[in-house]
Amino acid sequence: MERDGIDRAGEMVAFVAVAREGSLSAAARALALTPSAVSRILARIESRLNVRLVVRTTRSLRLTAEGEAYARAARRILADIAETESAIADQASPRGRVRISMASAHGRMVIVPLLRRFVTLYPGIAIDIDLSDELADILGGRADVAIRFGPLADSPLTARRLGDTGRTVVASPDYLTRAGTPLTPDDLARHNCLDFNFRRVEPGWPFREDGHDRMVSVSGNMTANNGETLVELAVDGVGITRVGNFHIGAHLADGRLVPLLEAFNPQDREAIHAVFIGGPTMPARVRVLVDFLADNLRGAASA
Repeated sequence: MERDGIDRAGEMVAFVAVAREGSLSAAARALALTPSAVSRILARIESRLNVRLVVRTTRSLRLTAEGEAYARAARRILADIAETESAIADQASPRGRVRISMASAHGRMVIVPLLRRFVTLYPGIAIDIDLSDELADILGGRADVAIRFGPLADSPLTARRLGDTGRTVVASPDYLTRAGTPLTPDDLARHNCLDFNFRRVEPGWPFREDGHDRMVSVSGNMTANNGETLVELAVDGVGITRVGNFHIGAHLADGRLVPLLEAFNPQDREAIHAVFIGGPTMPARVRVLVDFLADNLRGAASA
């Protein structure tokens, strides 16, 4: 911070040391300077300001009222400089911890493998992973980034689209042998439907009949907070479920699950978003993570 050849920041550092240490000699030792050098700095400040900042005797040193005011201002300015430099350095080499919340199966199968590469690219960033299909409270400080599926509720949060996935109604051949195969969406009222146990933006399962979309309420004797559990229950013959296609590709291929009501499938694509607190105060570590996920998932539908 130089102006007209005057190193004001350096002078402030020296004066704050004098105020903190209580003597020129102690301040000089803390700054690795000579007492005479510190004395000259102090004299320059007083001469420029035309005010006495300290009262010195052979044994003590105390700040005047003007000296106290200058010390307070100097501490604040030096703290602002340090904070600014830290922020700039953080932009160049982000560091710190990022808490990311994501759906269990999608996170484990799609996001976590990407995060292994991310931490190699950004060794100063630590990732705190929360695998749960429940919606993390970002505004409440429970996460920095959340990967969310489907329509987003109105909120002050910022969302960035990462991709999308289709959803399919499925059951095991064993369940269908015992309970029968539903032929229309209304038949689900007579079946054990396994659904998520947390509130979603769109309740029920969507279907398309005669060119019109409608939501069908379902119920069953078991619910879960993650898609992996619902898939396991369906494979075990407990009931029918509707989950993202990335969950069930292998199970459909080997016949452990069978797609149902495909004639009524609305072929809706459930959007996948990264949700976070945006704006000018968004930490660089969060920004680079969201950018990384968007770059690596852009245009890639999760089947």
